[in-house]
Amino acid sequence: MDRKMAVVLQEMTDAQRERIRAAAKGYGFEIRFLNAPWEDLPYLNEAEVLFGHLPPVAKTAKKLKWICTPFAGVDQFLAPDAFANPETLLTNSSGAYGVTIAEHTVMMLLDILRRQPDYRRIVAAHEWRRDLTVRSIRDSRITLLGTGDIGQETAKRLRAFDPESLTGVNRSGRDPGGFDRILTGENWEAALPETDVLVISLPGTKEAFHMVGEKQLALLPDGAVIINVGRGSVIDQEALFRELEDGRLYAGLDVFEKEPLGKDDPAWETPNLLITPHTAGNMTLAHTVEKTVEQFLEDLDNYCAGKPLKHLVDRTRGY
Repeated sequence: MDRKMAVVLQEMTDAQRERIRAAAKGYGFEIRFLNAPWEDLPYLNEAEVLFGHLPPVAKTAKKLKWICTPFAGVDQFLAPDAFANPETLLTNSSGAYGVTIAEHTVMMLLDILRRQPDYRRIVAAHEWRRDLTVRSIRDSRITLLGTGDIGQETAKRLRAFDPESLTGVNRSGRDPGGFDRILTGENWEAALPETDVLVISLPGTKEAFHMVGEKQLALLPDGAVIINVGRGSVIDQEALFRELEDGRLYAGLDVFEKEPLGKDDPAWETPNLLITPHTAGNMTLAHTVEKTVEQFLEDLDNYCAGKPLKHLVDRTRGY
């Protein structure tokens, strides 16, 4: 077979591999499943189709026509020299991570509101205290920056806690369902003085860079909670840390401007900050892996039929 396909996704089950193998062979592809890209670089550089997060290979594979990353974020594919073949199609797996990231968001928010970081320290010291003031999602005013799959799945779960309001922010102004109102980038800041919880799930685009900066943070009421499960670049991290140091705001961050955090990074000791090491959307949840496989197979059918790819990324927009 002259057509070559490579898959680098260790989290798949044997059954998922067989589904991909059968589909690939049906379309006339030779296929190899690799545990890591360095296992067979010559083959990868000859491949027409790649399913895996492989930015270094994209820069060298001149025969590559389509790469599907099993991640939602595509930051590493956006540089002008990201592809040896500039005509290469790029798809991502946005739509596969809503469930896992929404659950992670709710976990972080409850952890903060119920004072679990403080109680973990109390318990670690073998103390028995019950006097810390807690808060509730009930009656909270929640604003979600981003109303895609992650924002919608998060709103669905937060709705069950009876918040006072759920405000969504997106570019189009269209309501995908599940929100009380939708604002756009032109008027979203008006919601900040009445926002008790700000949830961010935006991609790391140029337009979103430091969208939440010193000015926006100052508009939030005292005690507001920020949860960021999108990209670290959306928040001006230094401005946020100043607010946290002052004790005015709280934050749960799964993403940072520079990752990984170094062992001596001041973030570790910043008060009012709950850290998770970019684990909200990792591939350990079986549902997420199954969705990425389904989406890849769906677009493999489209690709081989000459139809538009459903999960195609616009590299000029970054999503």
